[in-house]
Parts: sequence; structure tokens; C-alpha cells
Amino acid sequence: MPALEFHPDVTFEIQESYLWYDSKSKGLGDDFLNELESAFLSIQDMPETWPVYSKFFRRYLLSKFPYGIIYKAKSNHIFIIAVMHLSRKPGYWQTRI
Repeated sequence: MPALEFHPDVTFEIQESYLWYDSKSKGLGDDFLNELESAFLSIQDMPETWPVYSKFFRRYLLSKFPYGIIYKAKSNHIFIIAVMHLSRKPGYWQTRI
């Protein structure tokens, strides 16, 4: 299974989203993290499954939250470039390339 590598800003994106959801309903932030963890495992297990989103990047859509995981799969690792909200600045992550 390829290792996951994260862009430094992804940690902030996840923390910010967790705090927002948890402030709306106790435990909702944990639900968000659990879905992300499941998504990361699916991406690691089958990285070529999700459609190409932009050039060499693919996008995995969460089912319970309006977020997409933008990633690039290589043979020995997967680079997660963004965990993006689908309704806010959709192309912001392209400056990270």
C-alpha cells in the first residue's frame, strides 16, 4: 500500500473543518475525521479509481460532507494536495503545485 504524503496546508484545512463541524454539533467533527480516514484508506487501496480532476490530479468526493480530496498517485506514494470544501474557491489549491 503506498504511503500518504500531505501538503503542509492540508493539516490546517482538516483542523479548521473539524473545529467548525464540532462547534455545530458535538461529535460531528469526529464524524468528519472518520470519513476522511476511510477516504484516505480507500485512496491508498485503489488510487486509480477516482476520476482525473485536473491534469495529473484526481478527486475523491466524501459522501457525508461537501469536501473533496485532491491527490496525485505515484507508484510508491500518494500526495494529498488539498482537502477542499466544494463550495469555496474550488481552484485555490492549484497554487500549491
